[in-house]
Amino acid sequence: MDVTLCEVGPRDGLQNEPGTLAPAVRAELVERLAGAGCQRIEAVSFVSPKRVPQMAGAEEVLTALNPTAGVTYAGLVLNRRGYERLAGTPCQEVHYAFCVSETFNQRNQGRTVEQSLEEAGGVVAAAHRDGRRVSVTLATSFGCPFEGRADPGRVLSLAEQVVAAGADEVVFADTIGVGVPHQVRRLLRDGAHLGVPLGVHLHNTRNTGYVNAFAALENDVAVLDASVGGIGGCPFAPNATGNIATEDLLNLLVEEGIDVGVDIDCVMRVAEWLETVLGRRLPGQLVRAGRFPGR
Repeated sequence: MDVTLCEVGPRDGLQNEPGTLAPAVRAELVERLAGAGCQRIEAVSFVSPKRVPQMAGAEEVLTALNPTAGVTYAGLVLNRRGYERLAGTPCQEVHYAFCVSETFNQRNQGRTVEQSLEEAGGVVAAAHRDGRRVSVTLATSFGCPFEGRADPGRVLSLAEQVVAAGADEVVFADTIGVGVPHQVRRLLRDGAHLGVPLGVHLHNTRNTGYVNAFAALENDVAVLDASVGGIGGCPFAPNATGNIATEDLLNLLVEEGIDVGVDIDCVMRVAEWLETVLGRRLPGQLVRAGRFPGR
């Protein structure tokens, strides 16, 4: 099975932490993940430091980083201004995100969905001119804390429009962890005609993250996002807790005979190190339980 793991801990993971790590420490986290074999890492976010102080200094993180050959480093942007910042860095890949629900998009990005959709075209065009690949994440694709369940028809319509604008990939995000397998199956099956790789970004807020990942695997998903230690969440959504943990997801993949080229034991050591950095126990379970049977 040809599936890629995208490590989002340095961005989506850290953005919901109560404290802010120094750029050098964030760069070290990225380097440790690359050393574990993660070949695609969402390293930074080019957003307002006033809104998300945990992501301040993206340029400094990238300057402090010692790049690993064969690893793709991506940066998240929400608008053209964010892309203009990214354009001056070595990031090879752009992750552009907006919400499918009006209320959340207004709160998260200060604009309508239509405005974000229009801006997506400009970001894609600029990135392609610069030789960069663009992945578009559709946040709240499964549900919104303010508007309820997402309409899959609307989600797929927006996906069609961003692909028409030139997006190289579409990721359906369960931003608040309310998704269930039938939703995953529908979006991936009905989105197959789009002709671009499809991914899912899953949160385990209500303990459905891993079953949703398995449903995605059964429906030809191309990309699975995960965050080391299971850290993360959205600072603009009530009770939107952690992502699925990279090491726990890897355990599922390994036991199912799926090799994504990432060293699970190394990722576990990164999670253990991150616990010392953050000064608390992280949500991931594999670090506590260990591999079975004694691998």
